[in-house]
Amino acid sequence: MVVLFFACLVSQAQTIFHPQIKIEFEKTIYVRQLYKELVPEWYDRIKDQLPQSSLAYFDFIGDTTKSIFKPGRELPFDPRAWRPMANQNIVYTDYHTNKSITQKPVFEETFLVDDSLPKIDWKITADTRIIAGFECRKAVGIIHDTIAVFAFYTDEILIPGGPESINGLPGMILGMGVPRLHTTWFATKVEVNSVNINFSPATKGKKVNYKAMIESINNVLKNTNNYGRNMLLNFMI
Repeated sequence: MVVLFFACLVSQAQTIFHPQIKIEFEKTIYVRQLYKELVPEWYDRIKDQLPQSSLAYFDFIGDTTKSIFKPGRELPFDPRAWRPMANQNIVYTDYHTNKSITQKPVFEETFLVDDSLPKIDWKITADTRIIAGFECRKAVGIIHDTIAVFAFYTDEILIPGGPESINGLPGMILGMGVPRLHTTWFATKVEVNSVNINFSPATKGKKVNYKAMIESINNVLKNTNNYGRNMLLNFMI
């Protein structure tokens, strides 16, 4: 029993928990797959003009009380660049109040969405993988009743957040995918020392709650049939 007790102490001592972090996320949009669903009637005509995928980088900075997710380093201009969606979001999250303030550019409008964090029904699995040097466990969730999300989180980082507004797991999400959006987010770098967490939410944009934003976008897209419904999904995360 004594040997077992000390073995447990050694195991716990080897695990370092990080309450403050800065994470770089690489967001990959699989462009051709996305557009095959968005515009199936045009896809064969435009597919050769589209890249296979598109990359963007975001920074996540935070602690156990608050975080911000915002655009990170820029990539060189791609002459085949297309117009990506939801690549300029700035998401401020308050974990104590369970609320977020999100600056979300949508077409020609910029919304400032002040609302509760979305509730996600998670199921934690036994699958694991290493991301950015951390062992992560896989979870599968449903957001807004219809959108499936898979996520890999680590309990070595004591923040219940992730990319965009995804939240609610017992640790930080370092990898995530949304199949209906043909999009993934994976951490490429994690900083845990001397992280500056002096930040504030964005302030520019039309102030709305989540429901009002969706209604406004729906009004713009209501005459575009399936294209509009598929496009709307890109602004719901």
